Amino acid sequence: MRPTIKLAAAVGAVALVAAACGTAATDSDSSGGSSGGTSSSGLNDLAVETSVTVPKDAADPAGDGKATCDSSTTLAYIGAETGPNAQLGINIYNGVQQAITEHNKNNPNCQVQFKKYDTEGDPNKATGPVTQATNDSDIIGVVGLPFSGESQATGNIFEQAGLVHITPSATNPELTQNGWKTFFRALGNDNVQGPAVADLADKLGAKSVYVIQDDSDYGIGLSKTAQKALGDKVAGTDKVTTGQKDFSAVVSKVMNADPDAVFYSGYYAEGAPLDQQLVNKGYTGAFIGPDGVKDDQFIKLAGSASSNAYFTCPCLPGDLIPSFAKTYKSMFNAEPGTYSVEAYDAATVLLKGIDAGDTTRAKLLSYVTDYNGQGLSKKLKWDSTGELAETPVFGYKVQDGKIVSVGSIG
Repeated sequence: MRPTIKLAAAVGAVALVAAACGTAATDSDSSGGSSGGTSSSGLNDLAVETSVTVPKDAADPAGDGKATCDSSTTLAYIGAETGPNAQLGINIYNGVQQAITEHNKNNPNCQVQFKKYDTEGDPNKATGPVTQATNDSDIIGVVGLPFSGESQATGNIFEQAGLVHITPSATNPELTQNGWKTFFRALGNDNVQGPAVADLADKLGAKSVYVIQDDSDYGIGLSKTAQKALGDKVAGTDKVTTGQKDFSAVVSKVMNADPDAVFYSGYYAEGAPLDQQLVNKGYTGAFIGPDGVKDDQFIKLAGSASSNAYFTCPCLPGDLIPSFAKTYKSMFNAEPGTYSVEAYDAATVLLKGIDAGDTTRAKLLSYVTDYNGQGLSKKLKWDSTGELAETPVFGYKVQDGKIVSVGSIG
């Protein structure tokens, strides 16, 4: 048997870019990090980053303070507030709330209302809240839905209502192939993230990767693109189901395959116990998860087993943006989470449209369609399908019980 990977003790926080570098690049010079090297365990160490550079022209939801709008003008968040992966939705909800609060504080004559609808992240339950929101004529723009399955199940409802919605997190590539004009994605899709998984495996020195997927639209789609990028590194594949707790059969297959790394394509609710059960069986390789696994709840659920975990995510590390992180923490008594910055950017675009006087559904949809501006996370300009022109991807790792960004992968 070949030696298993020994995880490096020192990791970095350099932003990776899979498709385009993006103006919100990491500022490695300011961090004082080293250029990296080879650890005693054989893995390349990566430079540590402590901040990211925020473009000077990044849009500010506060605006110029001169906006006027009707008191009924409303934006909404639709997505998980409860359920097994609720924290990912809460991160988004908080990002939207922060942007609206900053806007309203600076615009006394335009107090935008904020309504929230809980889908539990379940495609089968999402149609009700979405229908309720689209029937509320005061709502002219939506941030959500967080997950690909519920986005697929509800896209036609938004389309029929002419209601613009920007997802900060749903990454299944097929979502923009439905012909919808009201759907926009505020991050790169899994055609971008899949290759980043292979790049991360290369950086770790993994010669073989066992791929496990859940049964969600997200997990299935990302598994496909990741396997394609991994090529002959794929040591085996298996499937799990949403809500599964016992992974003993899967763990046995992984142990028999003896891979250097496991890639789990799904969400943290199942990813955490899977990693824990792998480690308990003696697995010593790396555990790689995507954005759906990258959350502090993964660490909480997996415990000490989480120390072997790495993540890919087309999302900016919000805790490395001092001004954003300070306000976020003061409002929510927590560090910014996965997708918080992307949600903030999405809400900012909608707020700028309102400030420009586009306060009907049709006008706000047109505003977003033609939008071309810099956000905290990236430049926001969409093509005719709702995909961004700029799609940066970042890598992360669990270190000392926290999720930190790691070195360039793309």
